[in-house]
Amino acid sequence: MKVVKNILHKVAINSVVGNVEVAVTNVVFDSRKAIKNSMFVAQKGLVYDGHKFINKAIELGATAIVCEDLPKKLISDVVYVQVADSNLALAIIAANFYNNPSSKLKLVGVTGTNGKTTIATLLYKLFKKAGFKVGLLSTVKILVNDKEFKATHTTPDSVSINYYLNEMVGEEVDFCFMEVSSHGIHQKRTEGLEFDAGVFTNLTHDHLDYHATFKEYRDVKKSFFDSLPKSAFALVNVDDKNGEVMLQNTIATKYTYALKTMADFKAKIIENQFSGLLLSIDNQEVWTRLVGEFNAYNLTAIYGVAKLFGLETTKILTIISQLNSVEGRFQYVTSENGVVAVIDYAHTPDALKNVLQTIQNVKNDSKKIITVVGCGGNRDKAKRPVMGRIASQLSSQVIFTSDNPRNEDPQIIIDEMEAGVEKENLSKVVHILERSQAIKMATKLASKGDIILIAGKGHENYQEINGVRNHFDDYEEITKNFKAIVS
Repeated sequence: MKVVKNILHKVAINSVVGNVEVAVTNVVFDSRKAIKNSMFVAQKGLVYDGHKFINKAIELGATAIVCEDLPKKLISDVVYVQVADSNLALAIIAANFYNNPSSKLKLVGVTGTNGKTTIATLLYKLFKKAGFKVGLLSTVKILVNDKEFKATHTTPDSVSINYYLNEMVGEEVDFCFMEVSSHGIHQKRTEGLEFDAGVFTNLTHDHLDYHATFKEYRDVKKSFFDSLPKSAFALVNVDDKNGEVMLQNTIATKYTYALKTMADFKAKIIENQFSGLLLSIDNQEVWTRLVGEFNAYNLTAIYGVAKLFGLETTKILTIISQLNSVEGRFQYVTSENGVVAVIDYAHTPDALKNVLQTIQNVKNDSKKIITVVGCGGNRDKAKRPVMGRIASQLSSQVIFTSDNPRNEDPQIIIDEMEAGVEKENLSKVVHILERSQAIKMATKLASKGDIILIAGKGHENYQEINGVRNHFDDYEEITKNFKAIVS
């Protein structure tokens, strides 16, 4: 239990009504999770306003309320703390409640449109193989050393972040690698955390359903680097023009990585095959099991982070040569009759283009690329025609299908994708609404040596339709159709 006044340290308070000397058992922002002596933080969200559920939290036992607007009726044995920004207050309170765990380990945040999961996960693997105790906060999973927890968001809520970081401190973790999303930054979930490093991957079209403009999306990412302390370092991809933007106002020590321009950490692709990449990193060759230019960037980033934390070059390169791809990121399976299927999370135009160009570069020229792809419902609609155009341009045949339609009509989503297809490519496109049937059709269309790309869902093992998550796994579906052997 923690005394209220002690967990309000550094919180910008407008007013207090009640006794701040009382102790609380936990901090919640979902009124349904309130128990006896909870502190409930009422947030104003995109869909729900937590202020409407203050009374519900009190009925369930909450004795401390943090809110932006005080209720008209105040309960005498409840303490009310009025703040200007509940999101910011929650982040700081959560850090205080768990004794500011981020200050007790090395915390590395990875942000950008594409590559966050791969870089964070590969850093976890690299440092673990190097002998450190490590933690991971990612889209795919949350790991405290070898103990695994289910991930629900790219960047978890503030309370969960600090809970898991505190678990890591208890396990004497040295390094935690964390994906940092634009939503997480904008909603202040990362406030109150002490980062030792920030990594920027790239910036492309995404989340414009949430951010009003691309500039706002970029500036939200930039604010993460602006907030890094002087003791931290910032490592950015300067082949992306936004890399230098990220560094403009940071007081952290600045470093760069690249494949095509001058940088502190420079790599070059020597060979790119389905079996892996031969890279020259800082003029030293290393063979890796990962495929594609995008993975060359990811590997250069993790090399840079490892070097900046003092790991020895030969040890880093040796471990890099042992790393495997991340679940749902260019994960491939070969059928008994020689058809290759690639499962990839590519759900943005740039990511889809990168994966398809990688496949183009490594496939036999006479063989086909058959792409199965959809777009998520209730998300950025502007990218749908762009995704449709890219898929049809770079594939031999395309099957437009459902992704996570959520509360939208999947046929309308597909029609919006097809609106971007150029006239000369329309004959390549077919519609199959049911994703399992689309994957089945792709296997029937493929011959020996052809490559099937199943894009958009990657590691996800569900399909969300009308608010219900039904079990669905692209990897399971393709292996079921292939009766496959894993490469």
